Amino acid sequence: MSYHPIGVFDSGFGGLTVLREIERALPQYDFLYFGDNAHAPYGTRSFEIVHAYTLNAVQWLFQQGSYLVILACNTASAKALRTIQQKDLPRMAPDRRVLGVIRPVTESVGAMTQSGHVGILATSGTVASRSYVIEINKYFPKLTVVQEACPMWVPLVENNECDNEGADYFIRRHLDRLLAADGEIDTIILACTHYPLLQKRIRNFLPDDIELVSQGSIVARSLADYLSRHDEMAKACSQQGRRDFYSSEKTEIFDRTAALFYGREIRSRAKPGGVHFQSPF
Repeated sequence: MSYHPIGVFDSGFGGLTVLREIERALPQYDFLYFGDNAHAPYGTRSFEIVHAYTLNAVQWLFQQGSYLVILACNTASAKALRTIQQKDLPRMAPDRRVLGVIRPVTESVGAMTQSGHVGILATSGTVASRSYVIEINKYFPKLTVVQEACPMWVPLVENNECDNEGADYFIRRHLDRLLAADGEIDTIILACTHYPLLQKRIRNFLPDDIELVSQGSIVARSLADYLSRHDEMAKACSQQGRRDFYSSEKTEIFDRTAALFYGREIRSRAKPGGVHFQSPF
């Protein structure tokens, strides 16, 4: 059987939390995960650079046989997805598809909130892009959306510092700021794929009546629905239960941290041609 995995791309490790949920929903499919750890983090980079790196990754995943690629990265989804879908795919691969993680969540949030006030916890890059605000307002223009950038949360997770008092200080600080900005918030979206590893700690500092939303399960349900509605794509993606992992960083570095996000050990391979992308400029 030909190998046509569903490609899953992230600038680093966080997309593994999304892949984990997708696998639970669609265990029969093949998945190829690629983390561009050599260039992480993406959050502080310009739109142009994020687009260039993301397009490079998408092209490589297409070369490995993927007909469908999921950008399991909020920054890539915010800064690169629209350009790739509207300008790049029609030119280079009109029969292939690239989907992101923002739209599935924003389409669902209207059914989650009772007060009509939604909070977004995200990286500085995602907050600056205003992608969640824009997308939510498309579907639910009457909702009030307040954002809070949490620049320290990703380093805390990647350095395995989730379960200490230092993490609590930064979690409480940003939650207090968010709720001070809008006391009517009843739904908070964790708009970074790293943040599920902090979810239990975050929950400790929230009132019980505030719903805390993680992306992974929503993206997984959305992808399952997409494949059920696009039979030609479902048939194009191979279904042998295979898992492959690649990194643009040294594999031993990637594997050591990746297990925190994926929930079990990973043996990755370096992207062929070296550990770094060729410069897109």
